[in-house]
Amino acid sequence: MSRVSVLFVCMGNICRSPAAEAVFREKAAGRGLLKHLSIDSCGTGGWHAGERADARMRSAARDRDVEISSRARQICQEDLSSFDYILCMDGDNFAHVRSMGGDDRVRRMLEFHPSGGDVPDPYYGGADGFETVLNLLDVACSGLLDEIDTRHGLSS
Repeated sequence: MSRVSVLFVCMGNICRSPAAEAVFREKAAGRGLLKHLSIDSCGTGGWHAGERADARMRSAARDRDVEISSRARQICQEDLSSFDYILCMDGDNFAHVRSMGGDDRVRRMLEFHPSGGDVPDPYYGGADGFETVLNLLDVACSGLLDEIDTRHGLSS
């Protein structure tokens, strides 16, 4: 069985998408599915390329025993054809990735959360914003993993 590839996308790849990558990775590992997945994250902008995730997001995630270890990178054209699932954190990122030629593999992260809508950008706010993002991602990543597991028969 080939690996199912999942890419998480936000604006700068230092808050929401690296958190989604790490939360999703933890959930997949907890279900014994990590060996079936290739997981990455990126941003629509490249100004943080090479940087670690925002220290506030890393701290909030670490408080939940989730380690964010990725380095920021910008989305590239090749990503649009090499990933099976491309999950955008908000409508702006979704529109940007679709304008690059992304097809129906490009979806919004909160399609997998009962609330729908956007994952808010916590960058300019306080600590509670990072907690809100992690709470949303916790539920949405479970829903996404359920869909991928069901669609691709990873548990069988």
